[in-house]
Formats: sequence, C-alpha cells, structure tokens
Amino acid sequence: MNDPHKALTGQTALITGASGGIGAAIALELASNGADIALHYFNNKPTELIDSIKKQGVEHHSFQADFSNQKFTTKLLDNIGDKVPSPGILINCAASQAVGNMKNITDAQFSEMINTNLNAVFALSREFARRLSPQAARTASIVNISSIEATRPAPGHGHYATSKAALEMLTKSMALEFGASGLRVNALAPGLIERKTIKSDWPEGVERWQNTCPLGRMGKPEDVAQAVSFLVSQKASFITGRVLTIDGGMSTTAGW
Repeated sequence: MNDPHKALTGQTALITGASGGIGAAIALELASNGADIALHYFNNKPTELIDSIKKQGVEHHSFQADFSNQKFTTKLLDNIGDKVPSPGILINCAASQAVGNMKNITDAQFSEMINTNLNAVFALSREFARRLSPQAARTASIVNISSIEATRPAPGHGHYATSKAALEMLTKSMALEFGASGLRVNALAPGLIERKTIKSDWPEGVERWQNTCPLGRMGKPEDVAQAVSFLVSQKASFITGRVLTIDGGMSTTAGW
C-alpha cells in the first residue's frame, strides 16, 4: 500500500531503459519514494528489479519496445494506458552507446544512434506532454539522461556524443515550450558510472578516471537516481531547462 507521507505517492513514473544499471536504480529510488512504476525494456525483462519494486508496495508494470523504431516508441504510452494511470513523470534513460571510428561509422549506424538516443526521446516526450491534463501538467516532470560526453567527446564515441549534445538542446527547448503548462524538463549528465564488468572490460580507463577525478572514484547508479528523485519532486518545482552534471568534479579538470 502506498505511504501517503512519501514524496511521490500518487504519481506514476515511466522509466525507459530500466533493464540497465542507471535505469534500474532510478526505478527503485522513485518506488521507494512512493511512485507507481512503469518499466520499459528492450531485450531483457528486468525480473530482479521487478521483484525488488514489489517489496516497495507500489503498483508496477513492465513494457517492451524497440526505440530504434519510432512507431514502437509512440505506441508505448498506448500500451501503458491500458494498465496504469497516465504517467506524470517520464525518465528518458534508454540509450545506445555503440563504439565506432567516425571514418568507419555507416549511415545506418549513425541513424540508429540518433533514432534511439534523440528521436525516441522527442517522440515519447511529445506524446507524454500531449496527454497530460492541465491539472496533471502542473506537477509533471521529464528528466533526460545525457552524458558528460555531450560537451567532452571521447574517441570512438562521436555519434554517441553528438546524440547527447542534441539531447541537451532538446531538453532546453522542451522546457521553454512546455513551461506554460507547468511541465518541467531537465537533464542529468553523468560521468563514468559503475557497472558489473566495467573494471574488467576497461581497466585502463577506470584507472585513468579514478586518478583524475577530484573525488577519486566512479559514480554509482544511485548517485544518478537520487538526483532524478530530487528533480521530479516538488523540492525542484522552480527548476526547469537545466542540465545537472554528476561527474565527481571531472568537468573541472584540465582537458589538455
């Protein structure tokens, strides 16, 4: 049963990309604050996450969609509407982070990156905003998960960095146009975030990060999730159109 004393009780949150580490942490954080949860996933249904959300005593449902195909993106809210109340919180976390040299990336690979990381966010956010009632819009919120690569690209990540830079301008543009209804739109730009195999997959990169980052560690998915929880709450009711960097201070270091 929902706890009326929790900050997000009575709200429904849609989290895309919930099968990933950051998306799962966001879903758990919002559920712990009383929000009912709609989980989107692409390939792997997040069964462990669903079990954890059950323990929070909130309503929860999961939905599959391929965000590289825009027609499936726009149908997601239709599918959700058959089972849960219209969401008042949208977290755009689903993303592709394929690696490729700019000389070798094909048109199809570039388009797929833009479709997943930018076009899907636009299409879903547009439909989300259209379906909000005037009353619901006054407390509604969108948070887009960007990356510090939006302003500091890394080799092999050119198409990814481009998609995130565009996402940050989309965030500001939506905040400008949706603001009259009360709908707030913000973004988070995480730095390097821990995941299960990152130290074995990229040991030299992790070591460089930890040696350079002012706080001396990678971020945790929970660091991002707690910031999301703040931005969608009424404690942030006068914050919109902002990109909050969560990188342990890495963006303060010299890039040369």
